[in-house]
Amino acid sequence: MDVLDANRSKPLEGGASFSLGNRLFRVVWMAAWLVLCRFTPPPLHGWRRLVLRLFGADVAHGARVHASVRIWHPRNLSLGANTLIGPGAILYNQGHIRIGARAVVSQRAHVCASSHDVRSADFQLILRPITIGAGCWIAAEAFVGPGVTIGDGAVLAARGALFSDADPQTIYRGNPAEAVRSRQG
Repeated sequence: MDVLDANRSKPLEGGASFSLGNRLFRVVWMAAWLVLCRFTPPPLHGWRRLVLRLFGADVAHGARVHASVRIWHPRNLSLGANTLIGPGAILYNQGHIRIGARAVVSQRAHVCASSHDVRSADFQLILRPITIGAGCWIAAEAFVGPGVTIGDGAVLAARGALFSDADPQTIYRGNPAEAVRSRQG
């Protein structure tokens, strides 16, 4: 993903964390989303799917992405069939984010697929992919941290913060999120 060596690029001193090509692509991407999608009415999900695909996202049929969603890099995004990404959600996908079919990422939720090496004096950027399984629900204003895998059908309650893997069909809440009960009973 064109991550530069922080020891050489010195991002803490104003240097870049990504290659010039990556940064130029993101400028074009952000401008395109702003002009082509940001102010489109809610029913135009098909149009937004098309724009995402044109910029390299893997978007299945029926996926719905609201106009106010922020996506850092479409090439690092996979959305399953009939997935919903709600208004104001942030997909900070420096690393890859894969969201399964029929999953919901609610309004203003934040999914973050990168972190920094705290042992590095230069805080080297580390990409840590996230997988959200089929039928999951990431509720309003929840946070999914780097490297997390969420099993099919799991739920992260509103404003919950998940930093470790989540079992399938399990409801989590709190910060840090803890399992509350099974979704089955």
